[in-house]
Amino acid sequence: MEPSKIELQTFRNLAKGRPLRKVQAGDVIFRPGEPGACLYCVVEGRVGIAWADGRLSETIEPGCSFGVGALVDPQHRRFGTATALTDGQLLEMNREEFLLAIQELPMFALEMLHDLDGRLRDLKIRTSAEASDDNAG
Repeated sequence: MEPSKIELQTFRNLAKGRPLRKVQAGDVIFRPGEPGACLYCVVEGRVGIAWADGRLSETIEPGCSFGVGALVDPQHRRFGTATALTDGQLLEMNREEFLLAIQELPMFALEMLHDLDGRLRDLKIRTSAEASDDNAG
């Protein structure tokens, strides 16, 4: 799912004056089971997320975020593997920084929900299609 130009601009606005994590293609950002304390916003580049032993995956584009579970559960453990697919820059935000970002740019929360809803919808479509293929074969 491609983010809107508005979402990407919001991320760029949030990134101004904040340190960004530079990643190179192939860098592992996190692995399953690792504790998670921040979410990531892709400012530049692309990140792949894989889980279920690599059977499921998605690509996170600029203007999208991942790792949001870390903001919801203080005992959060990463579920999948996040790997930089290209060189890029990520904005990392812990819970406090996320809450400040929402105060700074309230649309950020709605844009994140829009992104998460689209990703979940895509995942449901892909997994139901795979289940149909398995049952047909």
